[in-house]
Amino acid sequence: MDKKMTGILLAALLLSSCSTPPAASVSNINTQSSAVQITFSWWGNDDRNEYTLEAVRRFEELHPDIDVRCSYTEWSGYQVRNDVRMASGSESDVMQINFAWIDQYSPDGTGYYDISLLSDVVDLSTIDEAMLEYGMKEGRLNALPIAMNAQTVYINRGLYSSYGLDVPETWDDLFRAAEAMKGDVYPLSMIPKSAWLFCIAYAEQKCGHTMFDGDGHLAFTPDDLKLMIEFYCDMINSKVMPQMEYGDDYGIGSGRTAGVVAWLSDAENECAVAIAQGDDIVTAPYTSMSAAGEGWYVKPATMYAISDTTEHPKEAGMLLDFLINSAEMAELQGLEKGVPLSRNARATLEELGMLDGIQYSAFERMQEPDTINKMRPVMENSDMIRAFQNACNEVLFERSSSQEQAELLYRQIKAISG
Repeated sequence: MDKKMTGILLAALLLSSCSTPPAASVSNINTQSSAVQITFSWWGNDDRNEYTLEAVRRFEELHPDIDVRCSYTEWSGYQVRNDVRMASGSESDVMQINFAWIDQYSPDGTGYYDISLLSDVVDLSTIDEAMLEYGMKEGRLNALPIAMNAQTVYINRGLYSSYGLDVPETWDDLFRAAEAMKGDVYPLSMIPKSAWLFCIAYAEQKCGHTMFDGDGHLAFTPDDLKLMIEFYCDMINSKVMPQMEYGDDYGIGSGRTAGVVAWLSDAENECAVAIAQGDDIVTAPYTSMSAAGEGWYVKPATMYAISDTTEHPKEAGMLLDFLINSAEMAELQGLEKGVPLSRNARATLEELGMLDGIQYSAFERMQEPDTINKMRPVMENSDMIRAFQNACNEVLFERSSSQEQAELLYRQIKAISG
């Protein structure tokens, strides 16, 4: 694609994918001609947009020589725009990114600015070295994780108790719960990505090895994938959960399910209705047949990066430090992006009494197991998840055997992962 066509496409996307009118999506508080202008982009809902714009306003008050131009939209529009911007070299100076994008846009580590070169303006000591590793690529610090994320099991303890059941800890507990609930409600519900990762956890525990190797290549055999498919079908047939396609219709506050598997970062949204109803919602141990945590994975909930082509790395770094470490941003953001990794930000939230609730409970749960693994970006590949979903349905509706579908799924995943 030539530069002219890229520019036309980019302009069209910028006009079509904004969730607010263009004028409302730009912050331009400092208008003096001597101010250095940098750009900042993120995705999110109206609440996130509102508090982030307020944070930028406060940053500009502290730094009247820096003018921050902001652009924002909902997730799908942001992802489309990001693809075009990264391809055309027109990305924002500071940008919110997805963990998987480091591999996608920076395979050799040069796709984003090396933040370690900005240690004079970005305080990296507030984040543990182990957490900074998630942003490293080929020896360069490509991004800073804001918070960590893991699939978490949320349980309506009161509903489980009404059937004489404790909070489930093992796979067998879930099947016993299904027998006790007799189809009146489901022990769990989950959307396709959660179901995919849930079945990976089961299969890794059963097989004794990970699905992907350290380079992201498939390490499962067709027999291992057959185990995943059959386990999912067993859960559906035993009424442990509704089909993954209908997960969104079975929220934990709907009265149709006694639990849900969802991201830590989604805890408040997933459980809000149930908690408002007065339900006793708790986090369950990571489902296991042995050591809790085996087969389960953690990743950055979201990250900030700086453009490798920025003309103002110092000013971009100053904004990045404010977003990660400042008391102002911590108070405005709260736990909306998850429990912050920055010790400075967490200290602010602790002083304000904001480190509580179901999301913080999920964060504490994530700290417990020693065996929880670092997620590989390939595990969130949407084509793989769709292929798994299709394979499960072919077996579930008796259109094909689990062996046939496992062999097909093996070939599909191999083609994607290499």
